[in-house]
Amino acid sequence: MNADILSFAYSIRVIIKQLKMKFRKTLAAMSLFVLAACIVSCDDDDDVQNPSVADVKLQTNEKLGKILTDKQGRTLYSFALDVNGQAACSGDCIVKWPVFYKANPSLETGLDAADFGVITRADGAKQSTYKGWPLYYFQGDAKAGDIKGDSVGGTWFTAKPDYSVALGKAQLVGKDGVKYTGKYVPGEELTAFITDDYGRTLYQFSKDSFNINKYTLPDFSNDAVWPVYQEAAVQNIPTILKKVDFGVIDVHGKKQLAYRGWALYYYGGDESKRGNTKGVSVPTPGIWPVNNNGTLPAPEK
Repeated sequence: MNADILSFAYSIRVIIKQLKMKFRKTLAAMSLFVLAACIVSCDDDDDVQNPSVADVKLQTNEKLGKILTDKQGRTLYSFALDVNGQAACSGDCIVKWPVFYKANPSLETGLDAADFGVITRADGAKQSTYKGWPLYYFQGDAKAGDIKGDSVGGTWFTAKPDYSVALGKAQLVGKDGVKYTGKYVPGEELTAFITDDYGRTLYQFSKDSFNINKYTLPDFSNDAVWPVYQEAAVQNIPTILKKVDFGVIDVHGKKQLAYRGWALYYYGGDESKRGNTKGVSVPTPGIWPVNNNGTLPAPEK
């Protein structure tokens, strides 16, 4: 009897020992699983915290605020002579102002993919555009964040997402097909003119007074012909121009941007096409002129 009891007790001890060994192995396996899961989780966290750098970034510049740069932080520029959307910078110009090109650029938050495009230049090369403006670097920028190309020649401006206006420079061609100078007489001459940020020409009405729109009817029934340029507030302005010269006026409950007291309008006949200047000859030259640094302040009432 005692022998049987001893044998039973021994068997129980063996079983308990085996169970302990299995438990230890299971615990070790579970520990390895948890450790592996933590490693994978940490790797995932690293991916979130270190996303790939965007091809086009928004950098903050002390002087200009938000500006467009490439992934290395090199500033991107626009050229006033490209107002029609085609690249006018070629030959020696391209040496000083190399093109920026990325077929499908990744963008930093705050930039809209719809604002970016690609053109084929006259030399066959591709070039990226922003809001229709071909993009360039400036050879004189020595390091990331430099903006030495801004305002060069009165025709180059830093690419930004928040301009209220831009500046174009081209031959004025009226609705009558005649080429005009900046004095609105027939002739060939490149004239600077203020546009919206997409390169669409903005005009003044010669019969307006300082900060007074005398053209638009209260019901806006004639707005389709000369639409008011609606802008709730003056945002940023290319440094080629002076922000202090711009303001916002009230026109029958709507806000219209003004330049040196002149209310700014589009011309319906331009068909919203960038660089068109057909309004300069309507109904006769000088009634609806363009605006630039040479524009005199609007007269008082």
